[in-house]
Amino acid sequence: MSMRFHADHVHTVAADASAAASSPVAASWRRCLTLHGLSPEEDRTPGRLTEAEFRQARARASVLIEEAGGEIDRLFALVGKGGCCLLLTDERGIALERRGAVGDDRDFRGVGLWSGTVWSEASVGTNGIGTALADERSVVILRDQHFLSQNTRLSCTTAPIRDHTGRIAAALDISTCRDDANEMTMSILSQAVRDAAARVEAGLFRRAFSAARILLVPGGNRTMPALLAVDRDDLVLGATRAARQALDLDDRRIAGGIAASDLLQEDRADGRRDLDEAERAALRRVLTRASGNVSRAADLLGVSRATLYRKMKKLSIN
Repeated sequence: MSMRFHADHVHTVAADASAAASSPVAASWRRCLTLHGLSPEEDRTPGRLTEAEFRQARARASVLIEEAGGEIDRLFALVGKGGCCLLLTDERGIALERRGAVGDDRDFRGVGLWSGTVWSEASVGTNGIGTALADERSVVILRDQHFLSQNTRLSCTTAPIRDHTGRIAAALDISTCRDDANEMTMSILSQAVRDAAARVEAGLFRRAFSAARILLVPGGNRTMPALLAVDRDDLVLGATRAARQALDLDDRRIAGGIAASDLLQEDRADGRRDLDEAERAALRRVLTRASGNVSRAADLLGVSRATLYRKMKKLSIN
């Protein structure tokens, strides 16, 4: 597809409201024209931060960069020799980290896939990073699905990464300039980038709630981690986006206080049983610390052996 033909095609499709309603790519093209004031035929490169601005952006995202570093390295080890470039961006599309083979640097630098560039839709139109951030979902943007005619050499797949509150914090992208990149290839790469993004998201959540117990919400085939952070009293401190969706949770419900056992609909008959189970769990922990020695456990609790035996019998602790 020639650049002129591509530009005409973008204008035609973006002008059709029904196309924008049924196609995420068409909706993005429409945003680029009407919201961002871009034209597909213009010669436009990604915005680039100054060195000072880039350092500030990395400083703001220091936890993200540290958490994602290992995943980016592992992912690049898998796809780097295949002519792929990896970018980690913040929520604004600023490329904070980059991985690419030296032999491919010239091609990637030429299209702006470099640290310190800005890959938002407002900057360069429809692209993997910008559209994933705008739509808050994983995307694959094949060559002529890009908005700018000059970017139709690119194929990219991107997954957004959310912070511990469920809000978009970053994006992880794999891009290639290879002519033989096809839908099947990009689909495989898409799964790899989504898996890596999910592990980064889970790591960020665990960091944010390092002193809490982390519970996996059961059920469903989710691509992103469904995790709850719970304090020692079983109250929910935080939840990932997937957990919030699965359990109908929001910031207000979490701040108001809610027990994980209630959210997960664990079988709790009444308040008396809750107290008995809490006491039983506490006694079992002390007996474990005492290696099963009842006399030692009684000393740790400051009660007599007879009292402890009565409690154990009542609570069916053998």
